[in-house]
Amino acid sequence: MIIKKFKAETEKDAILLAKEELGGDAVVMNIKTTTPKGFFSFLRKPYVEVTAAIDENMEKKPKLEQVPNKLPEKPAVNEVSAIEKKLNDLQGLLEKQLNDSKIKEIRDVSKVVEQAEKQQEVHGDFSDSIDIDKSIAEDAAAWDKGAGLEKKESNLTACMQLIYKQLKNNEVDEKYIKELTGEIENSIKKDAQLDRILGAVYQKLVLKLGQPSLINIMPGKTKYVFFLGPTGVGKTTTIAKIASAFKIKEKRTVGLLTADTYRIAAVEQLRTYANILGVPLSVVYSAGEIAEARKTLDKYEVVLVDTAGRSDKNKEQIDELKRLISAIPEEDREVYLVLSATTKYGDLNRITEVYKDITNYKIIFTKVDETGTIGNIYNILMRTGSGLSYVTFGQNVPDDICAADTQAIAKQLLS
Repeated sequence: MIIKKFKAETEKDAILLAKEELGGDAVVMNIKTTTPKGFFSFLRKPYVEVTAAIDENMEKKPKLEQVPNKLPEKPAVNEVSAIEKKLNDLQGLLEKQLNDSKIKEIRDVSKVVEQAEKQQEVHGDFSDSIDIDKSIAEDAAAWDKGAGLEKKESNLTACMQLIYKQLKNNEVDEKYIKELTGEIENSIKKDAQLDRILGAVYQKLVLKLGQPSLINIMPGKTKYVFFLGPTGVGKTTTIAKIASAFKIKEKRTVGLLTADTYRIAAVEQLRTYANILGVPLSVVYSAGEIAEARKTLDKYEVVLVDTAGRSDKNKEQIDELKRLISAIPEEDREVYLVLSATTKYGDLNRITEVYKDITNYKIIFTKVDETGTIGNIYNILMRTGSGLSYVTFGQNVPDDICAADTQAIAKQLLS
């Protein structure tokens, strides 16, 4: 391992020196501000010393293209479109690993089926008509014809078999499939029309998925929003998308705070977004520094907090994350767990359990355009009881994010 010290007038300059020499994967080990002492100390300026390290066996990566640290003077017109263009242009610099050939089956999550007239528990003989999507009714009729149903077999049984197979193909956990189909079988007649049976399943899925739980900004109070999650799920890019939506579309005052100081590149990525958006960024290295950061950030409506990915096997890191979140009173904070839709179900279970021990959270799913099955979204919501909030479906900032649409997800599960 190579360990070096870098001195500069400011912390930012010292980190940039470390990054230039050691690369973006260098790890900050210590930051120390030194005030000169002695008789002639007034002749010398204070300086910051950063100790950084990198594995000498690590393949050296090419340096990032230099990005201006300061915004140009704000243009008199078209400010919003200029910011959006700069944000989109950043993708070539910050998201080089984008694979354009990945599956985009649910790329446009925002295009959804029409709102059903009633979203309530299915009961009785389902005699009240449900206005479901026309394509669902047509699919049901096709299933009826293609299944070759015999008189002795009920419509309900045959339809449940088809639904079971479809949900299984979408990788919904068998436990939750049986729970869903059992509730339907107990609440609808066996000879009900297939479109009504399918409508009942569709409605039940929508009810179970619930309405999206989005960031709630209270007037007159600063809301601190923490983003947790394992490394590589897209926390920093998601924060940039949400920050730009608040700043550009909702005209909110926004601040950024990062505690992800393990990798220099992570801080610099968020700093670049902050410079382009024209919002402040504060960097903290421990929970004890939160109070000092709040002196600057409490004047903003919402502060988005980036955190480092934590190992579930490292108790010290987990305890530090707990202290970091607890530094903000519960009434002033919201916590979101960021998960990738491409992660295996077993790993998602482990990750959600680890973070559940830290705090309650809502869930953001990223990379939904990179998977052909979305059953894990349903599985994790049922397993954790947490609310679904946002989904992201690409690398474009600020466009590729929206509030989760549970009707679209339900329809995708049923195809």
